[in-house]
Amino acid sequence: MKFETQVKGIIQRTYNVKSFRFPRPQNFDYLPGQFMFISIKNAKGETLKKHFTISSSPTETDHLEFTKKLTGSTFSDTLNSMKSGDWTKIDGPNGDFTFTGEHPKIGLLSGGIGITPLRSICKYCTDKKLGTDIVLLYGNRTEQDIVFREDLEQMQTENKNLKAVFTISEPTSTWKGHTGRIDEEMIKQEIRDYAERTFYTCGPPSMVEAMKNLLKKLKIPRKQIKTEDFPGYE
Repeated sequence: MKFETQVKGIIQRTYNVKSFRFPRPQNFDYLPGQFMFISIKNAKGETLKKHFTISSSPTETDHLEFTKKLTGSTFSDTLNSMKSGDWTKIDGPNGDFTFTGEHPKIGLLSGGIGITPLRSICKYCTDKKLGTDIVLLYGNRTEQDIVFREDLEQMQTENKNLKAVFTISEPTSTWKGHTGRIDEEMIKQEIRDYAERTFYTCGPPSMVEAMKNLLKKLKIPRKQIKTEDFPGYE
């Protein structure tokens, strides 16, 4: 489905991450984890196009949302200057990195802005009150880089089947959680029944490759590993 629309709202998620919301057409149906192509215009009137995971959930019927780390690229700078009412063109949905309740237990492994499809999946399962047992391991550089932290913590209060675990590589003295990257020890500690789960991993290509190798080392069958990387991550 292709349609022209306008920015409905902009949410500052962290110091360098923003979510952009648009009215959701009644006939725009998608699955949690899918992506869409976004076209915007720069100051010269030139059209820029890029694909983004839909960070909203299909259960959030009043808006569509994507979330972007603002990296200083031409596209990022154009997005950063946008305001409510600005023109946008949307083309989607696309992708098969999705979950709607097919598995009784899932493990979600993510880094940085790769959280966006997994946020959609967690929100969908929470709103639909699915019985899926979900453990999310989410790595970032610093505590300030954790996107959707409050959102995920709120979901945990509503969904007893969801556990979100944060780990950071540059902790302060007040940080009480895990430190370092997601590794074999962390998975064994936080997801004790890992052999019974289907895993979804999303993030920069190097992180996704590392997670695939880690899961292979843990003897997780390939059919139980779903991946999505962000070629234009930075």
